[in-house]
Amino acid sequence: MEFADWLRLMHPILAVVVVFPSIGMVTYFAWQTRQRRLKTKAKEKTKIPPTVGSEHVNLGRWLTGAVTGLAILGVGHPIFKHIVTNQVWAEAPFRVAFIVAMFVLTLATLVFLYRARSKTWRIVFAALTIAGLWILGSQDGVFRRTSEWYISHYYYGMAAATLMIVSLAILPEIYKSLSWRRTHIILNCIALVFFMVQGITGTRDLLEIPLSWQEPYIYSCDFAAKSCPE
Repeated sequence: MEFADWLRLMHPILAVVVVFPSIGMVTYFAWQTRQRRLKTKAKEKTKIPPTVGSEHVNLGRWLTGAVTGLAILGVGHPIFKHIVTNQVWAEAPFRVAFIVAMFVLTLATLVFLYRARSKTWRIVFAALTIAGLWILGSQDGVFRRTSEWYISHYYYGMAAATLMIVSLAILPEIYKSLSWRRTHIILNCIALVFFMVQGITGTRDLLEIPLSWQEPYIYSCDFAAKSCPE
């Protein structure tokens, strides 16, 4: 394996080592938080500590940043590989500058979303972060499998990141309204399903990605006929 191959593997490595274990912990604390709330409402004793709710919130906030960062990393590698391989900066320097600016702005708006207190600013920064994420994902070089979007690792990953950003933006509202709390639960349950699909589609895509030195031969194959030149 060459250095370029290790760069390509950083996305799945961080997903397995950091993100997926965090999803398990956040899900566990979410279940514990709900069980404690139900026990308290029924005026029954419970061994679940009162700190479980705050632990769930803190881990959830951290998970949103990790998922969004992972999505940015996932689209970032193929984008810059495309720029370098095709020398895009020589033909379209303003486009390259725009892409770099979008990376910086998307990360900046995510940071501002964490620091925002008012509802208006949370909506603004969440919308900007989501917009930046999808704009970056639409750049050349990103493999989207649009014709088969229903089994696309890209679309499920972007949708999961979007739901996590929305959940972060509405977090303060769940303490004020039962409807917002239910919305939070529904969004994260959908995101959990998307994450499980990501585990399947990501594993599949790793089988389809050749090592850098194998690319010239592999990409000369006829994928429709499932045959390669001798």
